[in-house]
Amino acid sequence: MLAENVEIAGTPFKRLRGLLGKSSLPLSEGLLIVPCRAVHTWFMRFPIDAVFLDEDFVVAGFVENMSPFRFSPYLRGARAVLELPAGAARRTGTQTGDKIRLERS
Repeated sequence: MLAENVEIAGTPFKRLRGLLGKSSLPLSEGLLIVPCRAVHTWFMRFPIDAVFLDEDFVVAGFVENMSPFRFSPYLRGARAVLELPAGAARRTGTQTGDKIRLERS
């Protein structure tokens, strides 16, 4: 499990705001930005893992431990990015080609 609680940023305002203003991201949480092909960590206070997902929610790539004030690469095949606490991808063994499933609780 990558995250127990995932907020979906599907509106322009929520995508623009992202994780800005938060002081941390708990291990069990994430932010799914849709649509999205690249992210930045400008003005963030903590590093993140950025997991890029294609239209079928297959992992198209990821950036681990992305420090504040950085830009991710632009991933043409991505349709969404799941932002997670730094280390989440490694801790869960996430790899390119993995299928991600979202479930409502």
